[in-house]
Formats: sequence, structure tokens, C-alpha cells
Amino acid sequence: MAGSKSSSKTPPTSSETSVAVSTLWKSYLDQTPDRLKFIDAFLSFIVLSGVLQFAYCVLVTNYPFNAFLAGFASSVGQFVLTASLRAQVNPENRSEFKDVSPERAFADFALGSIVLHFFVFNFLG
Repeated sequence: MAGSKSSSKTPPTSSETSVAVSTLWKSYLDQTPDRLKFIDAFLSFIVLSGVLQFAYCVLVTNYPFNAFLAGFASSVGQFVLTASLRAQVNPENRSEFKDVSPERAFADFALGSIVLHFFVFNFLG
């Protein structure tokens, strides 16, 4: 078979991967504004909360299933609202959100969070 060629690409070694991850982390710490780091920490908390809720539902019980759905929907909705806030207050995205000040973005986030949790509370019954 003259047309078959073997791939000469080798997967990265663990040391190359660790160097890449450490470079990425150092760059994140050095170049990301504190406001965005705070939002990222909140996003991490929301993901952890959603994962714990899902694991509890799968491993322990899902007896009040509407409570699980409300809590998980709250985590997903709050993550979406917070990710939107992060995109709007990021200085690198200023060209896309010319008409939205950081204060307006936070007000939209707060109002969206209130509406989201109103629906979640009503879903609980």
C-alpha cells in the first residue's frame, strides 16, 4: 500500500503539559484584572454547587425531585447570568459592549438574578 502513511505526531508528555498549564495559570494571574478573578471564583463556586447537587441526586436520593430541579436550574441560570456579566465587564470586550457600562451590566445581572430566583422559588411550590 503505497498511499498509507503513519502519523509521526506524538502526544505531549506530562512535563510538556504541566509546563503549558503552569504558563497558562501564571499568565491568568498576571494579566487578568481582579474584578474578573472574583467573578471567575464565583463561577467556580456555582459549578461546584451544581455538581454537588447532581451527585447528591444520583447517589443519595431525588425524593423531592422538584427541589433538585429548582436547585440545579438555579445553578445553571446563575452561571449563565454570571458568565454574561463577565463578558460585559471584561475590558477586552469593550468594543462589543460599547453602550453597556460596568454598572449597567451589574444592574442587569442583579435584576436577572432576582427574576431567576423568583421563578425558582415559585417552582418549589
